[in-house]
Amino acid sequence: MPGSEDEFKCCTRDFLFTCVNLLSFLLDIGLDIWAAVSLYKQKAYVYFSLLLLFLLGSSMLVQVYSWLWYRYDDFKMKTKIEKKPSQCQLKLLHVFQLGIFFRLFHDDICAFIDKACFVRTLYRKRADDESVAKFLRQDLRILRFIETFSESAPQLALMLTIILDKCRLDPVTVLKAIGSTLSIASFLTTYDHSMRTFLPEKEKHHMISLVFYFIWNLVLISSRIAALALFASVLPCFIFAHFICSWLVLFFFAWRSKTNFMDDPRGEWLYRTTVGLIWYFNWFSVAKGMRIRSVLYHAYILIDICILCGLWCWKMSTDPPDFVTHPLTTAACVVAVYVLGLLFKVIYYTFFHPNLDKDKLKGATITEEQPEDEERPLKATDNKRMRKLAENFFC
Repeated sequence: MPGSEDEFKCCTRDFLFTCVNLLSFLLDIGLDIWAAVSLYKQKAYVYFSLLLLFLLGSSMLVQVYSWLWYRYDDFKMKTKIEKKPSQCQLKLLHVFQLGIFFRLFHDDICAFIDKACFVRTLYRKRADDESVAKFLRQDLRILRFIETFSESAPQLALMLTIILDKCRLDPVTVLKAIGSTLSIASFLTTYDHSMRTFLPEKEKHHMISLVFYFIWNLVLISSRIAALALFASVLPCFIFAHFICSWLVLFFFAWRSKTNFMDDPRGEWLYRTTVGLIWYFNWFSVAKGMRIRSVLYHAYILIDICILCGLWCWKMSTDPPDFVTHPLTTAACVVAVYVLGLLFKVIYYTFFHPNLDKDKLKGATITEEQPEDEERPLKATDNKRMRKLAENFFC
């Protein structure tokens, strides 16, 4: 039991976030299998192939990041569970797409058991056990961040496209769409929670700031995905050309942003490629001083949504289906929702977003405080990858 009321509240909050993470992850896996089997039985082979593409492509991308980060850290394992597989065995786990499950087990499941007071011996028996767990969980949340926009967001667009194409609400498709939405929503809350660990106590936000952060992100993502689904339902072949062209533009701007997230040039190019994919659905800051580029990005996406919805309205007017009686109203609502999301974002950045210098964030690089080989307790704020994301977000 924690020694103070504040520590107890912190432990309880972390436990709840861990529960949300685990439940959404397990639910998403179950719905993935159910949706794939259902599409195959319905002989919807194109949709089935796309679903598998999203699942396998996202899994491979996440495994590559996971392996690279182990390599960047010189395979220094922090827990007894991490130390069990050899380097060769760890590589095989990633080759067979099991690296993320290994991280999930020793980061979240063990933390869940530990916090629930079932087992206290899975992590090192030191005073900093909880800090080690938080440190490791930061990497897992970044991987979930990548997975959200390489799997959950495309899947949600696909499920909405299937609903629009079939003109009926299939239970499996609807449940998978809800599952993808919940996965995105849980990511938004846990990711924001991880970023807050770098804030000084006096700068940490109240619940209302989390609500605004959650709303503007979810509203913007929902509007973007709805526009993509509408367009794909009437011009399915052109959605691939739209993605490639948009991704090339976004990748160019990611390259021009001069990111420095990874530890080697090849890893950095992979990261910029991933940033282009994430920006296709939603904005996030990849370098300090991105306010102007953020405005340009949202203007670009708003124009793109208007074009996509306009093309959908044109197709609806030339070949109107029975289930859409007011296509212009539907398209206007999609655009209006995006504008509403921008309004919530402006409110958030005006009243709730802290603007801090790099030195005011919790934690510090190894070179700033101590030698690399000095033994000391790990902290969640020692995770250099999440710290870089926090610097880009708050500074």
